[in-house]
Amino acid sequence: MAVTIDNKASIKGGEFLIKETEASQVFIPEDFTEEQQMIAETCRDFLRTEVWPRIEEIDKARTPELMASLLNKAGNLGILGTAVPEEYGGFGMNFNTSMLVAEATGAGNAFSVALSAHTGIGTLPILYYGNEAQKSKYLPKLASGEWKAAYCLTEPDSGSDANAAKSRARLTENGTHYVINGQKMWITNGGFADIYIVFAKIDDGSGQVDKNLSAFIVEKDFGGITMNEPEHKMGIKGSDTRQIFFNDCKVPVENLLSERGNGFKIAVNILNIGRIKLAAATLGGAKKVAEQAVNYANERKQFGTAIAHFGAIKHKLAEMAVKIYASESAAYRAGQNIDDLIIDFKEQGMGDSEAKLKALEEFAIECAMMKVHGSEVLDYVVDEGVQVYGGMGYSADAPMDRAYRDSRINRIFEGTNEINRLLTVDMILKRAMKGQLDLMGPAMAVSKEIMSIPDFGAEEEDTLFTAEKKVIRNLKKAVLMVAGAAVQKFMMKLSEEQEVIMDLADMAIETYVAESVLLRVEKLIGRQGEAATALQKDIALVYLQEAVQKVNNAGRSAITSFAEGDELRVMLMGLKRFTKVEPFNSKEARRRLADVLIQENKYVF
Repeated sequence: MAVTIDNKASIKGGEFLIKETEASQVFIPEDFTEEQQMIAETCRDFLRTEVWPRIEEIDKARTPELMASLLNKAGNLGILGTAVPEEYGGFGMNFNTSMLVAEATGAGNAFSVALSAHTGIGTLPILYYGNEAQKSKYLPKLASGEWKAAYCLTEPDSGSDANAAKSRARLTENGTHYVINGQKMWITNGGFADIYIVFAKIDDGSGQVDKNLSAFIVEKDFGGITMNEPEHKMGIKGSDTRQIFFNDCKVPVENLLSERGNGFKIAVNILNIGRIKLAAATLGGAKKVAEQAVNYANERKQFGTAIAHFGAIKHKLAEMAVKIYASESAAYRAGQNIDDLIIDFKEQGMGDSEAKLKALEEFAIECAMMKVHGSEVLDYVVDEGVQVYGGMGYSADAPMDRAYRDSRINRIFEGTNEINRLLTVDMILKRAMKGQLDLMGPAMAVSKEIMSIPDFGAEEEDTLFTAEKKVIRNLKKAVLMVAGAAVQKFMMKLSEEQEVIMDLADMAIETYVAESVLLRVEKLIGRQGEAATALQKDIALVYLQEAVQKVNNAGRSAITSFAEGDELRVMLMGLKRFTKVEPFNSKEARRRLADVLIQENKYVF
C-alpha cells in the first residue's frame, strides 16, 4: 500500500491516505528563512504595540473608525500586501509565508478577524479572478490599506447553502450597469469597507434567473447601499459585523468579476484559502493562550506552592503544547504542498493566478481538514486555559474571558466544522470515483487483508520511527476499510449518512495530523540529533497514542452504525488490528514537556 513519493510536487490532495511520504519531503516550521521570521516578528510587534494595549477599547468601540485606523497602520507596514504581487504594490510572498503572517496575527482577537477578512476573502477574489484592469485599479489600494474590503456572500436564508442566495442583479436596458438588490448578513468590515465583493444571481428581466451566482466588485460610492448597526455578538466584539442592504445599487458592467455564473466557483475556491489560513491563525491564538496559562500557573499559589507543580495542571499545559505543535506540523505541511504545486503548474506554462487556484483546489481536502483541526485545537486550549485560571478564568477582568468567547466563532467561520467534515469525505470519494485518486486498489487490498491470517513474517529493520510508521500505515488501512464498507453498504445514499461521514472525516484528520507531526520530528532529528529533539519526540509519541484511540473510537462508531453479524465481527477485528500501538508512558512524557514550559514560563515549541 505504501508508495514512496519521489517528487514533492507530484503529491495530490487526499493522496496521503494511500501513499507514504518521506520526512525530507515535508516542510516544517523550522524551515522558515530568517527573512520570513522577520516578517512574522513584524506582525507580532504590531500586535504588541498597537492591538493588545487597546484590546478593551477595540471590543467596546461602537464605531468603525478605530478598526479602520489599525488596518491603515498595518497597511503602512506592508502587512496587508504580503500575498499581493509586487506589480500591484505588494510583496508577492509565497503561500506558506502568507500562512505564517496569518499565524503571527492570529493572536489579535477581533483585529485578526478584520485583517484576515480584508487580506483574504476581500482581496483574493480580485487577485485570482480579476482581469488586468480590475487588478490594476483595486489591488494597490487594498495592499496599502487605503481601501478596505468586505465579502458579501451569506444571506438570512443561505449560509452553508450559499448558492441558494436570493440577491439579484439585473442588466440595465442600455447594457452599461447591473442593478443589484438584496440583503447580506454577518459581513465582516461591513461598516468601513470601501469595496464589497458581492454575490448575486443575474436576472435577465423576463423571469429567468441564473442557476449559479455571479460575483461583482462593488464600491461603496456607487450608492444604493445601506446597513444596520453593528451586530451584538458573543465574541470578536471589536469586529465590525453588519447586515448590508443593496437597493438598486448600480454597478458598472466592467465590475463583473470573472464570468457570468462563476460566482459559486469563486466562493468555493476562496473559502478553501480561508480555511487553511484560519487553521494558521488559530495557531497564533492558541500559542498566546498557552503562554498565558503557563504564566498564571507559575504565579498562582495553592497549598503553599505554585499550581504549575501539580500533576493535573502539568497535564493540561503539556496537552496544550502537544495539540498546538501537531496542528502546526500538519498546517504548514499542507501549505507547502500547495506552494510546490503552484511552482509545478507554472513550470508547465500556467499563469500565476490559474496556478494558485488549481493548486488550492487540488488540496481542498487538506484545507478543510486543517480548518476543523485548528479551530478545535484552539477551542480545547482556551477551554483548558479557563480551567487553569480557575475562578479568575471566569472573570471578565482576566484574559481567558475574551479568548474563550473569541475562539468559538472559528468552528462556524469558513463553513461550519460539520460542513467541512462532510466536504472532506465527499471530495475524497468523488475524486476516487473520477479516477483522480486511486482508492479502489488499496481499499480492496485492505479488505482482503482483514480476511486473512495476520502476517507475522520477518520484522522490519529497526530504524527511527519504524514501529510508529507502521502504526500510521495501519491507521490509513482503518480509514480505507471503514470507507470502503460504507460505500458498499450505502452506495449513492451515503450522503444521507452524515454521522458515518463525520466519523470517517475524524479518522482521516487524525491520521493526517499524526503522520505530519511524526514526519516533522523525524526531519528535526535528522538535522539536530535525537538528544536535542527529545521533547519534540515526546510530543509526536503522545499525539500518536491519542490519534490511535480517536481513530479506534470513530471507526467503532461508524462500523456499529451499519454493519451486522459476521461483517460486524470481521470489521471490528480488523479495526482492532489496525489500531494497535505499543504502550507508551504519556504521563511522564507530558511531565517532561510541562517542566520545560514551566521553567521557561512560555510556550517554547
